[in-house]
Amino acid sequence: MRPLALLIGIVLGSAVALFVGLSMTAVVLLFLPEFRDQFAGEWRPLLIGIGSTLGLTLLAAASFVGELKRRPWRRGAQVVLAASMAALLWKYWP
Repeated sequence: MRPLALLIGIVLGSAVALFVGLSMTAVVLLFLPEFRDQFAGEWRPLLIGIGSTLGLTLLAAASFVGELKRRPWRRGAQVVLAASMAALLWKYWP
C-alpha cells in the first residue's frame, strides 16, 4: 500500500467515525421527546456538523478510491480534501 493511500484511509476512517457518532447522537435526541426543549438550541449545530462530516467522508472516500486506482483526477480530489480539512479545522478549532 502506498503511504498517501494509508494517510487518506486514516482520514476516511476518522471522518466515518465522526459522521456515525454525530448521526447516532441525533437519533438518540429524537427518541428523547421529554428533553426536546432542553436540546432545542443544539439541533442546528448538530445538523451542520453532520453535514460537514458527511461531506468530508465523501471527499475522503473519493480521494481514497482515486489514489488506489491511480485515477488521473486523484490529485484534484486530494487538494479538495486537504482544503476542506483545513476549512473544518479553521471553523472548529477552539
